[in-house]
Amino acid sequence: MTGSGLSRSRPIVASLAVLLAASGCSVAGADPIGGGPDTLRIVLPEEPPTLEPCDASLTATGRVTRANITEALTERDPSSGRLEPALATKWARESATSWTFTLRRGVTFHDGSPFTAAAAAFSVKRATDSGIDCNVDGYIFADSELTATPVDDTTLRVTTAKPDPILPLRLCFVEIVPTSTDPDSRVREPVGTGPYRIDEWNQGRYLRLKRFPGYWGKAPDFAAATYVWRAEGSVRAAMVTNSEADVAIGLAPEDGAGDRAVEFATNEVSYLRMDATKPPLDDIRVRQAVNYAIDREGLVTAVFAGRPTGQLVAKGVTGHNPRLRPWPYDPERARELVAEARADGVRTDTTLTIIGRNGIYPKAAEAMEVVQDGLIKAGLKVRIKMLDVNAWLEYLLRPFPAGDTGPTLLQAQHGNQAGDAAFTMAQIYGSEGAQSSYGTDALDTLIEQAELASGAKRQKAFADAFAHQNDKVVRDAVMANMTGLLALSPKVRYRPDPSTNDEMRLADMRRAD
Repeated sequence: MTGSGLSRSRPIVASLAVLLAASGCSVAGADPIGGGPDTLRIVLPEEPPTLEPCDASLTATGRVTRANITEALTERDPSSGRLEPALATKWARESATSWTFTLRRGVTFHDGSPFTAAAAAFSVKRATDSGIDCNVDGYIFADSELTATPVDDTTLRVTTAKPDPILPLRLCFVEIVPTSTDPDSRVREPVGTGPYRIDEWNQGRYLRLKRFPGYWGKAPDFAAATYVWRAEGSVRAAMVTNSEADVAIGLAPEDGAGDRAVEFATNEVSYLRMDATKPPLDDIRVRQAVNYAIDREGLVTAVFAGRPTGQLVAKGVTGHNPRLRPWPYDPERARELVAEARADGVRTDTTLTIIGRNGIYPKAAEAMEVVQDGLIKAGLKVRIKMLDVNAWLEYLLRPFPAGDTGPTLLQAQHGNQAGDAAFTMAQIYGSEGAQSSYGTDALDTLIEQAELASGAKRQKAFADAFAHQNDKVVRDAVMANMTGLLALSPKVRYRPDPSTNDEMRLADMRRAD
C-alpha cells in the first residue's frame, strides 16, 4: 500500500473553557465562556482526564487532542475509510516486515523545533515500547513488536517482528511529539504540530486553545477555541440555544436543542463487559441470561438514540459479520438459564455490580437502571455504581483494581474509528488485551490468524472470530450502535462524521457568515 499527495484540511482542536459544574441553575444571561466572535465555544459532557497524546485513543482525550494539538503520520478519512497522508506524504512496504515512510517537509512543532524522522521514531517508541502503559499500545498494537529507525531527516523505516499488513493504519493512532517530551511519564499539556496549541488549561474550569501561526497546513477559520464542560445534556443544549456556546455534544433528543440539533451516525457501540472470571458470571448460562434479559429495543426507543446490534463493530469495518443479529429480548429464557445454573450449584445469589460512567452517553444512569431491572427479573441480584471518568478508567484498563470487587458488569462504549477489527478484537477480547476481563485460547488463536490475513481472507477471519465470541464465549452484552446528536450555533457550519465523538476536528468547523 502506498499513499501520496496532500492531506485534506486538518481538524482543529478547540480551546476548552471549562466551567465549574453548576447543576440546575439557569444558563441564560451573560456569556459564561467569553472570547469574542473569533473564538469557537464548545461545551463537553466531561473534562478530559488528560491530553497525553499516547492516550488519545480514549474518547474524552482524543476528541480534544487528535488532529488538533497533535497529528499522526497517516489519517483515515472517517467517511470513505481511505487512508490518507498527514505528517507522512507516502509510504511503501519494502518487505513482509518492513515499511518506509517519506515525511512531510517544513513542519514545525509548537515549541519551534523541526519535525524530523528522529521525532517520529521517538514518538513511535514512546507510545509502543515504554513504561508509560499508553492506551494506544494496548488498543492498537497489543503485543506487536516494532522498531522505528530514522534513515535521514525525512525518511522513516519501521520494521515489525511479524508481518503486519495494516501497519500504516495502526500508525494513524501514534500522535507525533518532539524528542524533548518526557519519554518515561505522561505529560499533561503536550506539544504537537497541529493547527492549535494549548494556551491555558485551568483544570476544573476551562481549556483554551489558540491557532498555531506556524502550522504547515491551511489555517483554521477560528483563531481560538475554548472548551467548557457541563454534565447535564439539557444545560449543554441550552447554552447553544441561548448563544452562550457554539457547539454542544453528547446530547439526547429530549435535551431541547430544537432546530439547532444535528443528528449523525457514529461508530460507537454500547455494551456491558462481563467479568467472566467470577461467579456467577463465570458460567456461560448466566452470561447468556444477561443478554436475553436486556430489552435493547426498549433502550433505543425510550432511553438513548441508536439501533440494536449484536457485535462491537459497525457496518463498514473490516471484520463486521452481517450474520450476527442482536440478542432477542426473552425474559423467560433468561429466568430459565439462571435457574438451571442455580440448580447446578452456581452462586446466582451473589450480587453483581454494574460499574457505570457518568456522561458516557446521554442518560447513562437511566440506561443502567433499565438493565438492572431486567437482570433482577431474571433472578439475579444487581446494584449500580456510577463513577466519573477517572475512577471508571480504573475498571476499564489493566491492571484492574486490586482486592475483591466482586463480579462486575462494566458500562462501556467502543468506537472503531480505524475501520479494522484488529483495533477491537485483541484489546477487548484477547486474553491479555488492555481492556479485556476474560479471554480463551481458542479465541486468541482466531484473532492472531485474522491479524496476519489480508483482503477477503482478513474479512472472513475476523467475522468468524466475532461469531465464535458470540456463540462460544459470550463475554459481553452488546447493546446498540449509537446515534450522535450535537447542537450548533448559527455562526458555525460543521458536518459531523462517524468519528466526531472520538476526534472532533475543529479545522472542519467553518464560519457560517
